[in-house]
Amino acid sequence: MCNMPMYPRVACISCNMLTLKLEQEVEKNRILSEALQTLATEHHQLEQSVVKGSSLPRGALSEDEFHDAVSGESAGYRNARRGVRRSRDLRSCDRLTGCRTTSLPAPMFSRNDFSIWSILRNCIGMELSKITMPVIFNEPLSFLQRLTEYMEHVHLVHRANGCSDSIERMKCVAAFAVSAVASQWERTGKPFNPLLGETYELVREDLGFRLLSEQVSHHPPVSAFHAEGLERDFVFHGSIYPKLKFWGKSVEAEPRGVITLELPRYNEAYTWTNPTCCVHNIIVGQLWIEQYGNVEVVNHRTGERCCLNFKPCGLFGKELHKVEGYILDKSKKKLCALYGKWTECLYAVEPAAFEAHNRTSDRKRSGRAGSEDQEEVPSPAGDTVEMVPGSRLLWRIAPRPANSTEMYSFTSFAMQLNELRVEMEGALPHTDCRRRPDIRAMENGDIDLAGEEKKRLEDKQRAGRKNRCRLDEEWETRWFQQGQNPHTSTQDWIFSSGYWDRKYSQLPDIY
Repeated sequence: MCNMPMYPRVACISCNMLTLKLEQEVEKNRILSEALQTLATEHHQLEQSVVKGSSLPRGALSEDEFHDAVSGESAGYRNARRGVRRSRDLRSCDRLTGCRTTSLPAPMFSRNDFSIWSILRNCIGMELSKITMPVIFNEPLSFLQRLTEYMEHVHLVHRANGCSDSIERMKCVAAFAVSAVASQWERTGKPFNPLLGETYELVREDLGFRLLSEQVSHHPPVSAFHAEGLERDFVFHGSIYPKLKFWGKSVEAEPRGVITLELPRYNEAYTWTNPTCCVHNIIVGQLWIEQYGNVEVVNHRTGERCCLNFKPCGLFGKELHKVEGYILDKSKKKLCALYGKWTECLYAVEPAAFEAHNRTSDRKRSGRAGSEDQEEVPSPAGDTVEMVPGSRLLWRIAPRPANSTEMYSFTSFAMQLNELRVEMEGALPHTDCRRRPDIRAMENGDIDLAGEEKKRLEDKQRAGRKNRCRLDEEWETRWFQQGQNPHTSTQDWIFSSGYWDRKYSQLPDIY
């Protein structure tokens, strides 16, 4: 009888099982990909037939009719460019004059001729941060400039400095935290990824602050910022490293990183993190945005905290945009209730009145349960806040300009972020976002040049990284250094000063 061991046979069986399992997973992936492509293609056809006035959709699109990020100039690009060239007279304020910009040099491009599935269908299984998206899906701002939009409602910080009571200060700081995400409403364009070493400064004497940000890391992407009051009445700083997740129909951005606001007059520091942002219907349907998750604003001197819940949309969209929470003392006693919508306003009221109002509203809703159908895209018509008797308004969003929809849904504040005024020319370092040629080209309506410049800058960044690896050199940040946040004892990026001396030496050549 043969006494040969059984191990080779067992190993062979195990290998065959793994091979079979792999083949099954590949087949499942293929079926899912084909189903999604069919759905996206049919939806894209339907949209085009509606836009072009056709009564019936055309025959099935071939794969060659999709416009990939790596392909040459498509009909969509040509149509978009022609549309922009016809509309370049929309500039309503010359950047060389003393007034503030009220319009971009050119309106946004129509994305009707583009299918996002044409990019994503080739990227199944890839890490989302490594997917190259065509410039048509961008907006003409860097992520560093997008971060600066936290400061649009800085008047809430100035108001907090004028309050002698810590609870009143907390109300203002909580409203500031909510207002920081308000500009993202209807902003479905993707900001340009900052290049390593890219910077952005903004000095607004009319709003009483100055800010500097720097891209301090590329893998993972980390953006650090530091703002301060011109009267040295506050310091606002932090670092953001968004974690992106692709869920098939949506993209979720979790903005990791601690945000800190310091009020030296009261020796107080407040810290919090932003809610999660999710863009829905990225393959099929109308794009829409929601913010959800818990945000806790902590006063590290008094122990008071504000616990806010950015509510998810819910089954029928009735919770969309809602924000609710309480200000608690250090023993967790409820001192004040806050409620509203991050797209609209925030109120403060006594906890008892808020809870009594909620009980009454719940009874009314339960009587209407089951009578509503689910909506694919929640209706913005319902974006009004029912005011609880005895409430006090803390913050209301500023109305957007009349031309906002043509200008990437920008607020008035956002439209001014890429201004390159005469007095800035000699002061800005050559790493500032305003000098980025791809962003400037897109703002001016030249999408072909924007795409070419974007690719050139990304190739240059990759070549620089390879060269540093070859020479065994580490990248050195210029204006921020890694250190410990003194209030949370966590790792953070700390402003190292010196920037405002305007002595820019040994800056990297990134553009």
